[in-house]
Amino acid sequence: MKIQLTINSENKMFDIQPDEKLIDTLRNNNYKSVKFGCGEGTCGTCTVLINGKPRLSCITFTAQMTDKEITTLEGIGTIENLHKLQKSFIDEGAVQCGYCTPGMILSAKALLDKNPSPTEEEIKKALDGNKCRCTGYGSIIKAIMNVAE
Repeated sequence: MKIQLTINSENKMFDIQPDEKLIDTLRNNNYKSVKFGCGEGTCGTCTVLINGKPRLSCITFTAQMTDKEITTLEGIGTIENLHKLQKSFIDEGAVQCGYCTPGMILSAKALLDKNPSPTEEEIKKALDGNKCRCTGYGSIIKAIMNVAE
């Protein structure tokens, strides 16, 4: 089936299966920042923003995404022009293996867009669905606090 999606502010046409998951559509079309983790919606690795809110792409059907704005990490910054969260994660060493980083950054972006001055507890709550097995979260929280107003 044909579907038009808005990804990173660009309208694109895709040919998908009715039961296709958003993660598969994105990865098959070179949005490589979206990582596959558990496939069950429990690790947060596949987090993208849908209309500015974090959503797990491994449990989201692509067919449900018409008339919605999908944002991946590719949509917030580039190698030449990093988003302030991307830069802060690098500066704080919050990117050890990097696998969870895109989901963490997008969850943090959604929080900061809604609340530019979150407390540490609010940051922890916003990251609750994102699992990291390398950093222990301290550097991640610090990176986000550095960007908060």
